[in-house]
Amino acid sequence: MQLDIESIYREHNALLEGHFLLSSGNHAQFYLQSAKVLENPKIAEALAHELAKQIKEHGLAVECVCAPALGGIIAGYELARAIGVRFIFTERVEKKMTLRRGFEVAKDEKVLICEDIITTGGSAMEAATCVKNMGGEIVAFAGLASRGFCKRTLAKHTFSMETNKPECKLLDNVPFFALADFDFTMYEPNNCPLCKDSKPYKPGSR
Repeated sequence: MQLDIESIYREHNALLEGHFLLSSGNHAQFYLQSAKVLENPKIAEALAHELAKQIKEHGLAVECVCAPALGGIIAGYELARAIGVRFIFTERVEKKMTLRRGFEVAKDEKVLICEDIITTGGSAMEAATCVKNMGGEIVAFAGLASRGFCKRTLAKHTFSMETNKPECKLLDNVPFFALADFDFTMYEPNNCPLCKDSKPYKPGSR
């Protein structure tokens, strides 16, 4: 039975409406607060197993899952556990994504990059660059949900009919797996209709 991701986010008060300042600097009316979903270990496990099922159906060889901190850590760890491989994470040091804490990537090691939510894929690509710089191979990207900017891999060996939107930063030739699409509009700060009524705030600041 396929999970209803939107219902899960709503049930956990994780689909927020307001005026949000995103990490990209853009603004949005809606925000997915995955931490409210992932605080329940059984839900986190169920979501990761559903995502792992998609990945296994494609026959991808994955040797390691890497997630950018902070948002991707729980989702990435649970996905690694579901697949049965090791888990590492990158983090920002002086605003630069870095692989530290003694984590290493072997030459040609097959690594999947996992986030909780993939918007444009900017943070995922920064993590991927860290892995590639150590000699690893990026075999896939994954997220619990997509904000609709990057096309998802659907049936085996096929991609969705849509193309990536210009904002998408993921690699075109690498599969991207997610459980659902949430196609929310993003606004540039100087062209945001929401700013007429209120100032944006970062999710978690309240």
